[in-house]
Amino acid sequence: MTTLAELEADPHPALARLRPVGWVDALGGWVVASRELAMRVMRDPETFTVDDPRFSTAQVVGPSMLSLDGVAHSRHREPFEAPFGLAQTRERFTSFVVDEVDRLVSAIEPLGEADLRRTVAGPLSVAVVAYSLGLAPTSAATVLEWYDAISSSVSGVAAGRPVTQEGAAAFALLHKHVAGGIDQGDSLIAEAARAGLGIDEVVANAAVLMFGGIETTEGSITNALWHLLTNPAELSQVLADLSLLPNALEESLRLEPAAAVVDRYATRDVVLAPDAEIRRGDLVIVSLAGANRDPAVFPEPDRYDLRRPNARRHLAFASGPHICLGMHLTRLEALTAVNALLTRLPGLRLSPASPPPRGLVFRKPSAVQVTWAKAG
Repeated sequence: MTTLAELEADPHPALARLRPVGWVDALGGWVVASRELAMRVMRDPETFTVDDPRFSTAQVVGPSMLSLDGVAHSRHREPFEAPFGLAQTRERFTSFVVDEVDRLVSAIEPLGEADLRRTVAGPLSVAVVAYSLGLAPTSAATVLEWYDAISSSVSGVAAGRPVTQEGAAAFALLHKHVAGGIDQGDSLIAEAARAGLGIDEVVANAAVLMFGGIETTEGSITNALWHLLTNPAELSQVLADLSLLPNALEESLRLEPAAAVVDRYATRDVVLAPDAEIRRGDLVIVSLAGANRDPAVFPEPDRYDLRRPNARRHLAFASGPHICLGMHLTRLEALTAVNALLTRLPGLRLSPASPPPRGLVFRKPSAVQVTWAKAG
């Protein structure tokens, strides 16, 4: 029997047993673990929807692009899509990301040791979210406090608990701050308001972008560091040829997507596989982690291969109408941060006690404890 503890610590053996799809009592739903069926589910919102009262995020922040489908989803998402296109992302964010990475790495460079999650990956992701949403002059620490309280409340709702007072208070503060600056500058929230979204709708989507921008970016950076630092032969190849780094990051996204699952709810009876007769209303959990290790698509799927030719076929950013809006920004942040850390911290090594990625929904190491050779 598949347990929650197994799925949180190391889900990959269980997902291999379940593939292509199987019922998991511990989750109260079907788990889709093949790439083909994952694509089918995510690309068919009429049959597998997010628009369900059980969707936890909507209970905390209200309806948003994350919890709507069809015309309503398009209305919420479209005002944000253009600013997150590839060219627009590079133009809008590259200078800020490069400067912020330089500031963060410069702060730890003389130390010789650090937790790169707490000192680089986390602060970078928070700073970029604050910048993109126009939350300045709100400090990154304040944004992180709001995020922690809201995300904790969402997690509790998903487990059947009520919205927490802390989560509601943090969302109220976010709402007040966003509403106060909604007509100012060229931030993403100002653009969304000008495109016709109401204040409550803008704030709900700002909260969703805060989740994605912080959680998945921090996870992508820390997972990439963990994979490189636990595979010294591959690390040596990257250090000798930094043109390998982009594909090395894609391979890390494949092996451990920062968001491991996405939830859908069946709107009708449907048969996904011979032993998977799904009933209307059933929870259908798409395991992006399982799809990314489908041996039908990725030979030797558990191996970290920085030269894997089809690494970018991973589904770390999902697929279909809910594909990750900020995937280009996440890639920009991860590539900039990992490149700077590898080139500016000579002899970078992972401390023996540094933990591996873990987590049921969001997977990343709780810390990336490293040492390097100090200058002089």
